[in-house]
Amino acid sequence: MRAKADMHRGCPAIMSNSPRRSFARITPNDLARLAQIALDDFADLCQRKEYCRRYADRLRLICLCQGAARHYVHHDRGVWDFDLWGFFERSPVIGPSKFGRDPDNGNAFKGRKVDVIGRSIRMPKNETPIETVPRYLREARTKSASLLAERPVIIVWPVENRGRVIWDAR
Repeated sequence: MRAKADMHRGCPAIMSNSPRRSFARITPNDLARLAQIALDDFADLCQRKEYCRRYADRLRLICLCQGAARHYVHHDRGVWDFDLWGFFERSPVIGPSKFGRDPDNGNAFKGRKVDVIGRSIRMPKNETPIETVPRYLREARTKSASLLAERPVIIVWPVENRGRVIWDAR
């Protein structure tokens, strides 16, 4: 699952029409806005695509990852875009698509681009999602897990853990 959204509405302090990185601080309000973008996107996708419906009630965490997550934690790289990953409990029925992913169509948005990406992972009953995602990153059995493990991972949803750093590769 992958979608793009535009963050310029609601968070003007971190937006710029310039292709350069923004060094504005990411605030709790910004994390809340990002969480809502991802929640809306996943809900829309699950309504429109039948193959996604079985995941509608399996979303466990949404995390800010990659460069913006590093900027949130270390304030040293700036924000090029926001990468939000939704971690879903794996469905016992569906595996990865044999057709792969859609190619990126470029950035047609004002302000900073938001990539919303979903990943189903094994979530043992004896682990919380907050324990499962770092284990997934430590094991790094997929290319996406290896790449995500290179930078911090910050929870944006559920709200009671918003802003919590659950992984920092530094």
